[in-house]
Amino acid sequence: MTETPRTRETRPAASASAPQGRPAQGKVRETRKPQVRPATEGWTQQKDAEGRPLLQFASPKRGKPPVHLADLTPAERVEKVKELGLPGFRAKQLSTHYFRHYTSDPEQMTDLPADTREQLVAGMLPPLLTEVRRLETDRGDTIKFLWRLHDGALVESVLMRYPGRITLCVSSQAGCGMNCPFCATGQAGLTRNMSTAEIIEQIVRANRLIAEGGLGGKKSDDHSMERVSNIVFMGMGEPLANFDAVWTAVERLNHDVGIGARRITVSTVGIVPGIKRLAAADLPVNLAVSLHAANDRLRNRLAPVNRQYPLADLARTLQDYRRAKSRRISLEWAMIDGVNDSRADAHELAEFARPLAAHVNLIPLNATPGYPMAPTPPEHIERFAEELRAIGVNATVRANRGTDIDAACGQLRAGASVRVAVAPRPRG
Repeated sequence: MTETPRTRETRPAASASAPQGRPAQGKVRETRKPQVRPATEGWTQQKDAEGRPLLQFASPKRGKPPVHLADLTPAERVEKVKELGLPGFRAKQLSTHYFRHYTSDPEQMTDLPADTREQLVAGMLPPLLTEVRRLETDRGDTIKFLWRLHDGALVESVLMRYPGRITLCVSSQAGCGMNCPFCATGQAGLTRNMSTAEIIEQIVRANRLIAEGGLGGKKSDDHSMERVSNIVFMGMGEPLANFDAVWTAVERLNHDVGIGARRITVSTVGIVPGIKRLAAADLPVNLAVSLHAANDRLRNRLAPVNRQYPLADLARTLQDYRRAKSRRISLEWAMIDGVNDSRADAHELAEFARPLAAHVNLIPLNATPGYPMAPTPPEHIERFAEELRAIGVNATVRANRGTDIDAACGQLRAGASVRVAVAPRPRG
């Protein structure tokens, strides 16, 4: 059940002449009912001793996955191969097979001596992911994978074909410790961090499927390469809470797999120290921030990490990132009916986004069993986007891909057969 709606104050309207993108004084007319303050449903949100949503930054201790070639630097690969009693140059051959030919099958490695292939693969390419389930759309242009890791933990990745590119959404943690109430992964809590190689293996397995013709057909005028061209760290987990493994995976993708940094996007719910480390790193990856609310009171509930890194700190850190990388920042905004989709919400978002020259992605909420709210109706999302554009914010509405296969992160892991039907609230 939801809590009783509370009256919400109106917010100042934006003006192009307002300093630093702040709205000029004046009333924003609200024709909608007061904002709903949703409660969780069907699950209990973990809280600390003071009643605040519990955040898990440290990964629970579990058995580590076996060391894999993708965990190692080129020099470390050579040393590892030598430890196996083989010449060091075999490391480069094996890397080519794995990163460029997408194979761990010794029978396909014909340039390696037949009597040492099995030994080399067993020592350098231990199995990391076991496919549990695969779902795809009728057109075959979106495929979702459910993987089991060596210790039984489950993670997901989603492969999507667009005109001119193929994007893979990868997981960086099994579960997530950020406790956002509307997110299926957040409702599951954090199981553990993923290793660099477990992250990379998602890309290699996706490329193998594409090479085998498993991702639908592309249009005749699409001359893009038949391999993953874009990576988004928007699957399960908070990437910046597993920074070291994620950043090493970014380096492997850039140097070994051949995906440019400008085609890699790292998403975060707003881990300020992680964003600072990202700004100091040498590759100019794209940054996306899951914002969802632009006032601290609401964001404390939708993204509990905001209590630790409030909006003012986040805004300053994003300005520093923008100056350091000269890259446009994206702000992700899950559209939740009656919660963060009013005209006042749009003006608050504009006040935050304009000084950053940020791009806003509006995303219809993916309903989950544990969260009772509905997505904002499409026509209202368009009005919200138009409101943002009218006050100088670049905003687009993301077309949800694979909703018929529960392609939002955490949904397949939670059980694809569980579906939620939430009637929209009447509009005032």
